Amino acid sequence: MLDFPTWKKVWLWGLTLVACFAAMPSIFATASLPWPEALPDPEVNLGLDLAGGSHILLEADPDQVGSQRLENLEENVRTLMRNASPRVRIGDVATNNGRLSFILDNPANLDRARELLLPTVNGTGLTREWDLSVVDGQRIVLTPTSAGMSSAVTQAMDSATEVVRKRIDALGTREPTIIRQGDTRIVVQVPGLQDPDQLKELLGQTAKLEFKLVDQNALPSDVLQGIARAGSEIFPYAESSQFAGQSVAVRRLGGIRGDNLTGAQQGFDPQTNEPVVNIQFDQQGGARFARLTTENVNRPFAIILDSEVLSAPNINEPILGGQAQISGGFTVDTANNLAISLRSGALPVDLTVIEERTVGPDLGADSIRRGTLAMMIGSVAVIVLMIVTYGRFGIYSTIALGFNVLMILGIMAGLNTTLTLPGIAGFVLTIGAAVDANVLINERIREERKRGRRVIAAVENGYKEASRAIYDANITNFIAGVLLFLFGSGPVRGFAVVLVIGLFTSVFTAVVLTRMWVAGWLRKARPSDLNV
Repeated sequence: MLDFPTWKKVWLWGLTLVACFAAMPSIFATASLPWPEALPDPEVNLGLDLAGGSHILLEADPDQVGSQRLENLEENVRTLMRNASPRVRIGDVATNNGRLSFILDNPANLDRARELLLPTVNGTGLTREWDLSVVDGQRIVLTPTSAGMSSAVTQAMDSATEVVRKRIDALGTREPTIIRQGDTRIVVQVPGLQDPDQLKELLGQTAKLEFKLVDQNALPSDVLQGIARAGSEIFPYAESSQFAGQSVAVRRLGGIRGDNLTGAQQGFDPQTNEPVVNIQFDQQGGARFARLTTENVNRPFAIILDSEVLSAPNINEPILGGQAQISGGFTVDTANNLAISLRSGALPVDLTVIEERTVGPDLGADSIRRGTLAMMIGSVAVIVLMIVTYGRFGIYSTIALGFNVLMILGIMAGLNTTLTLPGIAGFVLTIGAAVDANVLINERIREERKRGRRVIAAVENGYKEASRAIYDANITNFIAGVLLFLFGSGPVRGFAVVLVIGLFTSVFTAVVLTRMWVAGWLRKARPSDLNV
């Protein structure tokens, strides 16, 4: 128990000093001191309650998911029937009351159409998320199942959460909190960001990019009244466009979506020097874009972003290579935000801000001061009590306490975790737990001496017997901390992180380090008695 060979001492001291060194950048930053640029600088991130920042609650409309599924279903149905051999001809497709229906030109093709629509072993057809029924022997009706709709909403919200995370990461912020709340809400907390308008603008943009052919057969008078021909739809021009206030009719199906984008960067038009967004498609998207522009030379196509037409240029020649340019009266900031949104992917559903608040840094700074003051007062009181009560062993406990605090900070910085206000409470609690372990050890050594054991035997048995109780107590706390982290959120998880890290460092410093120091002192001084 008290045998510490040189390699073990080097290992323990090395581990301790590395963890303590990792805490230095955070301490220097708190004291507003410069940290050498040549050295690594891991820092503990401060949560929203300490650093201030922006808090936004977003909500999605689940009905929009249903309408998008119907649109995708319509295109899939048309493709299946058109590509069937022999071809199955159908009439106009109707989407009413969340259902899709169409009439077969030839009732004799009913069984063939059912085979195409129902799922098969090789993966063709539609999924089981739709119920298929036949009306009047010629009309097929597809109705979404409740399980399918619920699954679609869940997938859309998971995807939206990931898109939101990518967009916020592109801002360069540290440790944002992005979590689902309920079925249709997302909580976003960005520490250190004092401009919620920038965040709202970035998250409020769906970034649904579409390229659709302009319906040249639409009558201007009908477009002006908002009347679209069958198979077409009308979109207004964006306010930033030179045609703001006007609308344009486009073909509803057959266009290209921005799902196949691989990149988007803000740039400048070489001719006008206006800010633009340069986009790149993947191989599949580039091939579709090339085919669209090749088959429709000398025809206009509309670039639509979030149901607004940015521009409707004429296709003068095939656009090959999978690259295109989006213009629309951008500023550098708006073009950069759009590029971030397109790179992150389009939101599968619109998100509406229903709650927002900005937390200033003053409250967090005051919390840090008060928390630090409370920790210092408690530490000083504990240090005095330990030294007065246990003498040399109390000094060892005090030094171990200091290493414990530094190691917690260092490990948190190395793991890139976030310190919140409840985390400071976890710090104070950890100090008590660390000292409690030393109290158990020292009291056990006293009992062993009273029983008449020799000095070395008393110390060895004291550490051995007290360690069992210490391990049992900390294992129980560890289980509680893990459960808090798994099932808690926000501040609760912040408390759990500090608690779990503190449990490991407390046991290490209170049991392992102090035992090494005591063993070295016993070997060097060989005392005849202990002042414990």
